[in-house]
Amino acid sequence: MVETKEQIIFIITSVLVLLMAFTVIVLFVVFQRRKNKLLEAQKEAKKRFENEIAKTQIEIREETLRNISWELHDNIGQLLTLAKIQIQTATKENVKEVSETISKGLNEVRLLSKLINPEIIKNIQLKEAIQLEIDRFNRLNFIASNLYVIGEEQPIDEKAAIIIFRILQEFFSNTIKHSKASKLNVILDFKKNELNIKAEDDGIGFNADTIKSKGIGLSNIKSRAALIKAEINLTSKNNKGTTLIINYRF
Repeated sequence: MVETKEQIIFIITSVLVLLMAFTVIVLFVVFQRRKNKLLEAQKEAKKRFENEIAKTQIEIREETLRNISWELHDNIGQLLTLAKIQIQTATKENVKEVSETISKGLNEVRLLSKLINPEIIKNIQLKEAIQLEIDRFNRLNFIASNLYVIGEEQPIDEKAAIIIFRILQEFFSNTIKHSKASKLNVILDFKKNELNIKAEDDGIGFNADTIKSKGIGLSNIKSRAALIKAEINLTSKNNKGTTLIINYRF
């Protein structure tokens, strides 16, 4: 009788051990599968991120080339034409005007050379890139623009800077094309491990029902911000301008 009880206990113990071993094996297999899925998801997310960065760099480059093409044709071209006319009718009295026109043209070429430099796109410095855009708007009398920097400037991730710059570039483009604004202000507020950006115009604004027709690209802006885990807030009221706020923690 005792031997029978011992056998039963042995059998039950053996079954429990086997069940535990089986459970551990199943859990291990499940864990490995989940781990592999997570690694695949991370790999896919990284791939999408890198593809988006490459796409964004191309868009910035294309926008820059469009700007250069426009300036060469409508700005520098006009200056050179004016200089040619002035030279053809040059007198002692207007030599200074000819010199000033040529000097202005040379200065415009130097400014364009900065935009052509591929390092600006490859190793973009956010503050400098924004300042170039602001300077261009003022130089070409597109809109009265200002860039303000608060706090001590801190280096941020290069890829994040590319995304942020492209988001701002889209906002600027909409302001120039659609807002009928006279002023554009951009504020970079640097804090410890955080950058807050505020871009605002005093244009006609928009309402939620017409946002798609205005070409704002809000969904595109939000999806790009999500890639770098930045928070986006775009607000606007009819005839009261539009404000874009970006909060990026690094």
